[in-house]
Amino acid sequence: MNFGRKFGDAIRRFGGAMIVPVLLFPFFGIIIGIATLFKNEAIMGQLADPNGLWFQIWSLIENGGWTVFENIELIFVIGLPISLAKKSAGHAVMSSVVTYMMFNYFINSILSTWGPAFGVDFKGDAGEVTGITELAGIKTLDTNIIGALIISGIAIWLHNRYYDKKLPESLGIFQGSPFVVMIAFFAMIPLAFLTSWGWPIVQGWIASLQVFLASSSYVGVWLFHFLERILIPTGLHHFIYTPFEYGPAVVDGGIKSYWISHLTEYSQTTKPLKEIFPGGGFLLQGNIKMFGSIGIALAIYSTAKAHKKKEVGALLLAATLTAVFAGITEPLEFTFIFIAPFLFLIHAILGATMVTIMHGFGLVGNLGGGFIEIAATNWIPLFGSHWGTYVAQFIIGIIFIFIYYYLFRFIILKMDIPMPGREKDDDIDAKLYTKRDYKENKNKKNSDKNEYETKAAIYLEGLGGTENIADITNCATRLRVTVKDPEKVEEADYFKTVGGAHGLVKSGKNVQVIVGLSVPQVREAAEQIIKHDA
Repeated sequence: MNFGRKFGDAIRRFGGAMIVPVLLFPFFGIIIGIATLFKNEAIMGQLADPNGLWFQIWSLIENGGWTVFENIELIFVIGLPISLAKKSAGHAVMSSVVTYMMFNYFINSILSTWGPAFGVDFKGDAGEVTGITELAGIKTLDTNIIGALIISGIAIWLHNRYYDKKLPESLGIFQGSPFVVMIAFFAMIPLAFLTSWGWPIVQGWIASLQVFLASSSYVGVWLFHFLERILIPTGLHHFIYTPFEYGPAVVDGGIKSYWISHLTEYSQTTKPLKEIFPGGGFLLQGNIKMFGSIGIALAIYSTAKAHKKKEVGALLLAATLTAVFAGITEPLEFTFIFIAPFLFLIHAILGATMVTIMHGFGLVGNLGGGFIEIAATNWIPLFGSHWGTYVAQFIIGIIFIFIYYYLFRFIILKMDIPMPGREKDDDIDAKLYTKRDYKENKNKKNSDKNEYETKAAIYLEGLGGTENIADITNCATRLRVTVKDPEKVEEADYFKTVGGAHGLVKSGKNVQVIVGLSVPQVREAAEQIIKHDA
């Protein structure tokens, strides 16, 4: 039982850590989308002449935009240790990269020598169809993001376990990262052999899965989006969408990369998008973030007590704009996800149903993020040729805003759910204000600290002090902490009113402080405080 809990905690931390590299992708996706728009002759006319300076400049910009998509494996290998390393994250990054490179060099050597024995034609050229790729100059099996996650995870585990290992004085030169890499060296040899044998089999399964998903129609689309949403509280939703968005579950390289690379082609045809990309309905959850969030926020606001509407409206406005434009829904969803889990189940069902209907009207593409990313990689470059699909998308989305609003409002009122602004104790603000005053007076000596350091100090005290922290990581908006004694952790009101957090989630020794988009800076400040107090 204890092992299962620890394993689940590790999986959740791993899933949350994947958001670090993922946060790079919206910007680069927007750059590629804009460049594609400005290179499109159908939109820009003669200005987009391939031989002209305008076209050449935007080609230069577009090539820069492909930086992360063409090196996605390395981005994850570098990004994961930043969140998962318990100490010396920079050294963990180096060990992770070196381990991953060793792994692929070993595969290259194995298949160059014994390729036919493993059923792999390693003499052919690298390419999507062959299952062979070239990574940083290394010809190797295309294990895609799955291989990157596994190898990086192994390297991080070795780093956390052996980085501080004390060696005899005569071997002191090998302490730290060299010792971690030495162990990884010998671990990668058998793993490379196992991968050379097993991955071609997995590639066959993936090929079959691609065919199935492309033909599974609406059931597969609905189930994908339902699971992606309902698993958010566990952090496991990353493992639902990642193989589709960045991995080979539907197309090699992931839907995002495939879609963006074909934008020019799609913008020059009037054929239905669903016809030219039949497997592209598995990345539509951005519609839930845009339309669903608006309906939920309106319902919460309308059910708040009259004298609290102004306060609640200010909070909801910021959270809703974050969800709609940036695609980060946690500040809004975590206002009710644990107060009324039944509402969150309805949210997942409604969201999956909405995007499945949109898919039925022909919607496919890179629509997993927020408004800005969706506009840049869908509407702007493709509206001229596929306006009908996007008009249908908005009509369906607006209809579901009303469905969300009326259904959530009815349930909140019927079940008297204590949503923000509906607290039974109308004097709660006065009580919390006194507590805040006490805390502010107590921390006057820290008034010279910046915002992140101040929040970090407040959160650490609320978590029972630095001595109560066993492990600390973060995802997109949450500070994920493992504490030694959960009884020492303050209640959610402390973190909200004293530290300005959006909320608190406690499950045994696992605590999540909902900080917001500044969580990486707060975590770094917290680590410095912990290191100083050690």
